[in-house]
Amino acid sequence: MRNKYLIPTIDDLDKYFGIKGSKILIRIDINSPIKPETGEILDDSRIRAHAETLRELVERGAAVVAMSHQGRPGESDFVSLNKHAELLEKHTGMTIHFIDDVIGPAAREEIKKLRTGEILLLDNTRLVSEEIIEATPEKHAESIFVSRLAPLFNYYINDAFATAHRSQPSIVGFPMKLPSAAGRVMERELVALSKLYNPEERPRVFVLGGGKVHDTLRILEYLHSNRAVDRILATGLVAELFLVAKGVDIGEANMKVLESKGLLALLPRARRLLLKGLPIETPVDFKTLVNDNVEVEAIGSSIKGVIKDIGPQTIKMYVEIMKEARLIVLRGPAGVIEDPRFQDGSKELLRAAVESSAYVIVGGGHLNSIAAKLGLSERPNLHISTGGGALLLFLAGEDLPGLVALAKSAQKFFDKFLKQAALP
Repeated sequence: MRNKYLIPTIDDLDKYFGIKGSKILIRIDINSPIKPETGEILDDSRIRAHAETLRELVERGAAVVAMSHQGRPGESDFVSLNKHAELLEKHTGMTIHFIDDVIGPAAREEIKKLRTGEILLLDNTRLVSEEIIEATPEKHAESIFVSRLAPLFNYYINDAFATAHRSQPSIVGFPMKLPSAAGRVMERELVALSKLYNPEERPRVFVLGGGKVHDTLRILEYLHSNRAVDRILATGLVAELFLVAKGVDIGEANMKVLESKGLLALLPRARRLLLKGLPIETPVDFKTLVNDNVEVEAIGSSIKGVIKDIGPQTIKMYVEIMKEARLIVLRGPAGVIEDPRFQDGSKELLRAAVESSAYVIVGGGHLNSIAAKLGLSERPNLHISTGGGALLLFLAGEDLPGLVALAKSAQKFFDKFLKQAALP
């Protein structure tokens, strides 16, 4: 696989070292929303995603030990992974052994006893205090976490793109001690995101909305400075901010919303981007709420209601622009999709993107659920990213520690792979 970081895959690991008969430690991300009252897992999509990698490693003749975090210490979703093990068993169709330990004597003994074709899930990695510390791969390689477990394994696989922005021992420490590779979930992410570096994948259209305006501005600054985007279609609070930056009156109620969220302080940055020629389109109409009535209000006179979604003319305009794209990236909903009255913008833009001839990358979260409702999730030209913060930082041009660690591991253990990757 060619990618920015030159990271080996499972196929490379098998080709250059041989998986059969080995013992593999794999970092997955099955961190899931939990119902506080019962501990019930509300969404098992991440668990389903990793089942493929686990099955493949077993079929290739490995003994597999999986690890993941869940929640943060002190929060209601900081729980054991015993129920995750049950769902992993369901989705892999294989027996999943579970132990309520991570690096202690009991866990190490179970790892030593594990036989080829078996899978063991360790408990929540954040039960180990070192796991919430951010440090360099080299420092974490000497941590107690890594020092106790690494000698028990032949290889390490990172299949957790969603945690690749963390620099914690389970993510960056083991690659310094073991030949390491990307799992199938990670590989799919890197293949999809590598299109951002492919000069042939143009025009590139980014559809950016949602409420994380600070993060979106970082993405826009990076994309524009690196000429990595051809057109930006703004929705949500991002659109409102740029309309104000253009001098458009969005109405007193919506100005109060921006002020309450601390977004007016971002106006100078938005104006600078406009002055530098940021290729951004803003809505020409909105769906608004006026005294609990849904109205369609056009830009041009002061908006009376509170903006809740983009309007029909904006949808039409954006859909036309997307028809010429080779690559479309959608991140963040176009409206307040928790209310069914304001889902049209997100639905229509997502549907139009997937039905175009472009390759489509969706930034998970709310848009993921909409894709599932519309029956679009399995389209061959659609990639739904598992990463939240990791995808954000990737799009903003920042190096992800988890990927850097895998690349360093390749330099340390994969001479032949790197020589092959260097060939034209």
